Amino acid sequence: MQNPTTSLADDVAVTKRVIAEQKGPVILVGHSYGGAVITEAGTAPSVSGLVYITAFAPDRGESVASLIKDPPPGAPVPPILPPTDGFLALDKTQFAASFAADVSPEKADFMANSQVPWGVAALSGAISEPAWKAKPSWCLVASDDRMIPPAAQHLMAKRADATVAEVKGSHAVYVSQPEAVAELIRKASKSLSG
Repeated sequence: MQNPTTSLADDVAVTKRVIAEQKGPVILVGHSYGGAVITEAGTAPSVSGLVYITAFAPDRGESVASLIKDPPPGAPVPPILPPTDGFLALDKTQFAASFAADVSPEKADFMANSQVPWGVAALSGAISEPAWKAKPSWCLVASDDRMIPPAAQHLMAKRADATVAEVKGSHAVYVSQPEAVAELIRKASKSLSG
């Protein structure tokens, strides 16, 4: 499903509507900011597990803004442009290097030009109750991610007591290595189904 990315509350509401339409147990999968969405929406009773794909897994009171506020020295800094009309985007000239370094130049260019604007309110939306405290979680860490440092991904995965898989790849690992993403989702599903 596509989040409206207007605010965390809006994205969680849309996600919960989709969860409510499902007839059985649900595994939520989130990439990047989508990790914050599944962390908040995953408390729904029918959600059985969470899969984070190079994603944020915030704790109670944290937001994506608070998690990226003070990057450690030498950590990559996402090329987020100043807001326009309350929405953010990545600098298209730095998109490939920061977001999709292992994707073909043509595909990375298409991705840069088709970005969904990201609401400033989404960036600052804080988690009320992290679902990973009560639900099993899996994390795919991309070792060459220049948007969310791999060390930060590992730290969030550790505190979530998540099962971790790591692959060499960029933040766009879902495009460059869809098999690795699908394999982690299959492992989560198999584990949850017994």
